[in-house]
Amino acid sequence: MREITVAPMATAPPVGGLADAVFDNADQWPDTVVLGRKTGGRWQDVTAAQFRDQVLALAKGLLAQGIRFGDRVAIMARTRLEWTLFDFALWTVGAQSVPVYPTSSSEQVRWILRDAGAVACVVEHEDHAMTVGAAVDSLPELNLMWQLDAGAVDELTAAGQDVAEDVVHRHRRAVTPDAVATLIYTSGTTGRPKGCVLTHANFMAECDNVVERMHPVFKSKNDSRPSTLLFLPLSHVFGRMVEVAAVRARVRLGHQPSMAAAELLPDLAAFRPTFVLAVPYVFEKVFHGARRKAEASGRLATFDKAVEVAVKYAEAREAKAFGTGPGPGASLRMQHQLYDKLVYGKVREALGGRVRHAVSGGSAMERRLGLFFDGAGVTIYEGYGLTECSAAATANPPEQTRFGTVGKPIPGTTVHIAEDGEVWIGGGQVFAGYHNDPEATRSVLRDGWLATGDIGALDEDGYLTITGRKKEIIVTAGGKSVSPVLLEERVRAHPLVGQCIVVGNDRPFVAALVTLDQDAIPHWLAMRGKPAISLQEIVRDPDLEAEIRRAVVAANTLVSQAESIRTFRILSASFTEEAGLLTPSLKLKRRAVENTYAAEIEALYEP
Repeated sequence: MREITVAPMATAPPVGGLADAVFDNADQWPDTVVLGRKTGGRWQDVTAAQFRDQVLALAKGLLAQGIRFGDRVAIMARTRLEWTLFDFALWTVGAQSVPVYPTSSSEQVRWILRDAGAVACVVEHEDHAMTVGAAVDSLPELNLMWQLDAGAVDELTAAGQDVAEDVVHRHRRAVTPDAVATLIYTSGTTGRPKGCVLTHANFMAECDNVVERMHPVFKSKNDSRPSTLLFLPLSHVFGRMVEVAAVRARVRLGHQPSMAAAELLPDLAAFRPTFVLAVPYVFEKVFHGARRKAEASGRLATFDKAVEVAVKYAEAREAKAFGTGPGPGASLRMQHQLYDKLVYGKVREALGGRVRHAVSGGSAMERRLGLFFDGAGVTIYEGYGLTECSAAATANPPEQTRFGTVGKPIPGTTVHIAEDGEVWIGGGQVFAGYHNDPEATRSVLRDGWLATGDIGALDEDGYLTITGRKKEIIVTAGGKSVSPVLLEERVRAHPLVGQCIVVGNDRPFVAALVTLDQDAIPHWLAMRGKPAISLQEIVRDPDLEAEIRRAVVAANTLVSQAESIRTFRILSASFTEEAGLLTPSLKLKRRAVENTYAAEIEALYEP
């Protein structure tokens, strides 16, 4: 199949903007809980009316401080409730928000704020203020800065007390769907970040169709109100889509600034969401953490058997959904019921206990991991998208989830496979272009299509599989083209592996650099009676090397001999965002990794 179109289930309204949902919710459902605010270590409910009042007060303060219709205001912070307040307050007065990753360097901040022409900036704390301050000399348009940890919301609320509400509403009613809502700068796996111009209509088309298509996720079927804890970075389009969709669908939304397990898991337990949206890394960490606990308690054999049962159970349900099988048999159902008490319930508890649905995006998820979670009672709907199409372009439908694919086009979207295998996208969520960069815009927008740069294929049922990225295809010295993604995913599936990058451009064969999961190493040493040693020593351990070699051999079974990983090196350090080797959505910056580890790569090819 070369192309598939799915009809829209929702259309963007002809008037108004994103902030209208805040006021409409308060008018029609004032007592509905729409937010959770963490105060003093406890979660407190925020109703639609209270949220409206907070947004209105902040909008008045922005006007009082000189923010005007069409102004751009940067936000540099981790994921927290104040970000959502500022987003909707800015949209209320017709201003545009410009996300800045909280880990950005002063030079990156300088580039984004100058390119966007930001007149003001919201920062989280003093360190961010200093980062912006170091760039301020070359930012003549930047006049205002507010610091969240220094009481920015209270400061602006006080400043706007004398501004009439009618003034705010005049600004809000002047916003049209085609008005720019935000400039989101690509995280830049290659080259300088580009500002994606996304309109209010883009987000409406995206979020409203996702909410309608993913009905079991975003809308309650019983007395259990839907809720989600947002821990994705709001600097990233996936997080922003979740924020907007939750407000428009009146989903109880909480904010958590960290994806680190030590901080995230307690809040999942306290907030108890009904669904989560995350990158595959989070689900991998939950799975491997559960497996380590089972091994430490002497129940590894039980856990591994439970995994096999869950996978078979999910495969049987998948076959039934597609009409190719009868579903789980009696024996399998009995085994599944047994392991639900012994294993699966504990996995669900790690996500808060109430989660039954999840959405994964940002990078590919291994099919087996998705099957396991489905068998354990948490169905993960994998999707695919880009900043340039307001997040999701495809997603697995709840009633027919095909694990290992990124699903079908969301309603209102067309997916086309070009002659060279590139994925092209059409639909109301496709962006207007790159800010101040018509040449880059022309390179990706082709007669209404967004050329994604990703290579993929549609199966006979219209499900999309992403097989690689055009710019990341490795061509060996022998002329063999290799897509590294499949190999990297399979190696990374091993519980000891943190990351894997496959190399081999213009080289005689394919090789890999592997980093370790630093949470798993102490457990691995303890279970084998080995003393605690440094990572520099661990990478030379022959038993560890044998473990990683097994992961590489398993990955090589997926490809031909010419495409297989011939040799590898285990690194003592991880690829991190702070070191400039990962994007904030945890994707590899390949060029940066290859430059940083040039000597190690060269050593892989020494005779």
